[in-house]
Amino acid sequence: MTTARIDARFAALKAEGRAGFVAYVMAGDPTRDQALDILRGLPAAGADIIELGFPFSDPMAEGPPIQRAALRGLKAGLTLKGTLDLAAAFRQGDADTPVILMGYLNPIESYGYEAFASDAASSGVDGIIVVDCPPEEAAPLSDALDAAHISLIRLATPTSDDARLKIIAERTSGFVYYVSVAGVTGVKEAQALSVAPAVERVRKASGLPVAVGFGVKTPERAAEIARVADAVVAGSVLVDEVAAALEANEPAARRVLAKVRQLADAVRGARTPETV
Repeated sequence: MTTARIDARFAALKAEGRAGFVAYVMAGDPTRDQALDILRGLPAAGADIIELGFPFSDPMAEGPPIQRAALRGLKAGLTLKGTLDLAAAFRQGDADTPVILMGYLNPIESYGYEAFASDAASSGVDGIIVVDCPPEEAAPLSDALDAAHISLIRLATPTSDDARLKIIAERTSGFVYYVSVAGVTGVKEAQALSVAPAVERVRKASGLPVAVGFGVKTPERAAEIARVADAVVAGSVLVDEVAAALEANEPAARRVLAKVRQLADAVRGARTPETV
């Protein structure tokens, strides 16, 4: 496996003495072309890493905002293959920003593990988070991803004890995604006081950077999490901006990228001498 872009980005963040900002967006939301506009604008708006969701009809870990985003993506005709094509279009203009796919196992199984891994690598994808693929069932997917030099990034949760963290850490690379709250995305808010010791446990078990998501809605909360984590993930708050743009009949990219700037600025400034 290789984590070249991911490792380089976290090394740069460490050298800068700050956390990274990870922006989650849904492929095809609200259309393929608008989604590409959003993707292309994310790095300049402050996204250090991009999580690109691939639409699925039953996203069981997601709250209403991302469920609606997935439905919009499906309505726009975005398949898993279409998501890879979108990633490839983004990669043509950006050789450095890590792109992590995030989604569910069913579309990958339908695609075929080896074919998916090969096509993802050709599209410039660096890693993948598969929400509903536990480590005990991941060997065939892990083998295919390793052969294609793509990182499998696993989730840890508040209920992951030390024994479970050892299992989660096996064949995980790039970083670990810590789910900061019990439940689905976009409902509860992450709390830095409870997140901090959990992040330390995950770092110790995995030896990897830890990105925290599932509950980051405001710049204030993003800054709090950035002081204890290696990266902060925002998703529901961004896809909510797509929905708001549709309601207002405005370009989605403008609203999404404005929110990204707001959150990314908070993350970048979180560890200044005045705040640490």
